[in-house]
Amino acid sequence: MAINSKTELPEDRLNFEALKSHHKSKAIASISKQQNPFDLLRILYEGAVSGAAAGVVVEAALYPIDTIKTRLQAGSSWWRTDHFERSLFRIGWKSSWSLTVSSLDFKASAIFIGVYEPAKRKLLDSFPENLSALAHLTAGAIGGAASSIVRVPTEVVKQRMQTCQFSSAPDAVLLIVAKEGFRGLYAGYGSFLLRDLPFDAIQFCLYEQLRMGYKLAAKRDLKDSENAMIGAFAGAITGAITTPLDVIKTRLMVQGSAKQYEGILHCVKTIAREEGASTLFKGIGPRVLWIGIGGSIFFGVLERTKKLVAAKQPVD
Repeated sequence: MAINSKTELPEDRLNFEALKSHHKSKAIASISKQQNPFDLLRILYEGAVSGAAAGVVVEAALYPIDTIKTRLQAGSSWWRTDHFERSLFRIGWKSSWSLTVSSLDFKASAIFIGVYEPAKRKLLDSFPENLSALAHLTAGAIGGAASSIVRVPTEVVKQRMQTCQFSSAPDAVLLIVAKEGFRGLYAGYGSFLLRDLPFDAIQFCLYEQLRMGYKLAAKRDLKDSENAMIGAFAGAITGAITTPLDVIKTRLMVQGSAKQYEGILHCVKTIAREEGASTLFKGIGPRVLWIGIGGSIFFGVLERTKKLVAAKQPVD
């Protein structure tokens, strides 16, 4: 037994060293491939361009529905006011293009997808395959946090205009800064993160997981219409779930210098005490409709643009 173990040991050791060397070289090759900075930059670029295109189309197409939702949540009798009767859609479409050009909302979508795509790739490479949903959730939250720097001021200006406090985006920015300081552009920042980080995480996780399942079942790449359908479903479900957070965010953003609410908890308590808890679900119909249609357009345009941009990139 002693002789056999001595004679077999070198061979076992050689096999072990060879196996270790093989896995080490494979791991190094895999890491170098996954962490290629040029590849990450390409993914970031493709994501930013695709996100910008999708954001512009959604913002321009759905602004009137978003205006209805905002006015319902703002707590004013917009349906009976001259402002509303003066033509919601005339105000809506005019403001939509003003916001798209002046507030550059597309930058927020570009930042979000530009950060989301590389983060998703890195997380999917790092996490076990059975935790892909966690990777998508985390990447969605990271993308939302990064884009909030642009999204919050844009949202503040947009909602102040939707409630007829200002007639144009440049006027809104100037007057908000004059009356409330630069911090006024970030009114409701905490409530925005409270709403948008869960929203982004859930929506993109639902979309990615449903898309993965659909592709496995279909055994092919999905058509644009199928991506749009999945995006609509993911958006509608997420929109319904996060409606109370959206109501809180809207109230804090449109209150201006009046400071009716001191913060998130005070806002919730005041709404529940003075208007009833059901008020937290105000605007759920327009919100689900808006985000469902928006999800369809956004993800449909996103996937199509990603393909077009990728096709123009030089092949290594």
